[in-house]
Amino acid sequence: MARIPYADLTNPEAKPIVDRIVAERGSVLHLYQMLLNSPPIASGWLNYLTAVRQQSTLPGSLRELVIMRVAVINGAPYEAEQHAPIALKEGITQAQLDDLNQWESSTKFDATQRAALAYCDAMTKNIQVPAEVFAAVKEQFSSRLLVELTATVGAYNMVSRFLEALEIHSHDHR
Repeated sequence: MARIPYADLTNPEAKPIVDRIVAERGSVLHLYQMLLNSPPIASGWLNYLTAVRQQSTLPGSLRELVIMRVAVINGAPYEAEQHAPIALKEGITQAQLDDLNQWESSTKFDATQRAALAYCDAMTKNIQVPAEVFAAVKEQFSSRLLVELTATVGAYNMVSRFLEALEIHSHDHR
């Protein structure tokens, strides 16, 4: 159970954001139910994550691969539960998802995926990215894609940290 109550979705300040979330995503997931305790934060978060997920040119398969890796590293089950079906839809295989814990020794990832995963690991575990990891990812991605990849890894580290700090889980009852 979450550490603080979920927001009242009928609050007049939250209502326009709730309507936008429903229009864009179909429902208000627990993450947004919690964020709506602060409508300005929820609004900014929604804008940022919409840009990362829906307006980026980063291929969906790579986006979801690094999101799933962040969830694994950070021990964020809600994030993983939400994104595993999306990852599969975007072309990541179940075998790849199963191997995310040991991707470095796995043969299921190509050079581009491996570079993105190494970059994700460095950003998530160490913050600073070693020169050799950056050189490998720079070989695979344009400047725009590097910015989008970096923003995606950073954004989903933010998501997992928010979820885990407040103990937000998919089985919570409102």
